[in-house]
Amino acid sequence: MNLRPQAIFERDGRHEGVRRINIYLLRLLYILMFFVLGKDTWTHILTHHGPWDPTNAVVWCVWTAFATLAGLGIVHPVRMIPIVLLEIFYKVLWLNLVAYPLWAKGALWGSPAEAIALSFLWVILPIVAVPWGYVFVTYIYKRRKVERVPPAGGRHIYEP
Repeated sequence: MNLRPQAIFERDGRHEGVRRINIYLLRLLYILMFFVLGKDTWTHILTHHGPWDPTNAVVWCVWTAFATLAGLGIVHPVRMIPIVLLEIFYKVLWLNLVAYPLWAKGALWGSPAEAIALSFLWVILPIVAVPWGYVFVTYIYKRRKVERVPPAGGRHIYEP
């Protein structure tokens, strides 16, 4: 058995050419989301008593669905990248809209937003895990295949 540490930085054909290190980091992220966030959210939903505040219920339902879908990411890490992008986007947005203004005024620490801000600072993990080159090529700069009209009696020709 030949172990080469540099092999984790090679592209993996089974995962659309994404580097193995990104696959491992994505799987770690999905495992954390599925088990840690899933445990908290499902416990909260299943043990809740009384009527729900509609806005609060939306938050818990979204986080629970998000954590549950992360289970698919453990098996299909590249296909589930959009939920990681959603996680990065909403956390960075919240940190900029809520936490940063409080922090700039010196009012974040000790506020109700402190606990969320501390947990959202872990957004660095998904930012590092995401294969940004793949995301750019796949979701932003994806070239469409153009179908040319075939000559009479000919076959379809596809261009990349």
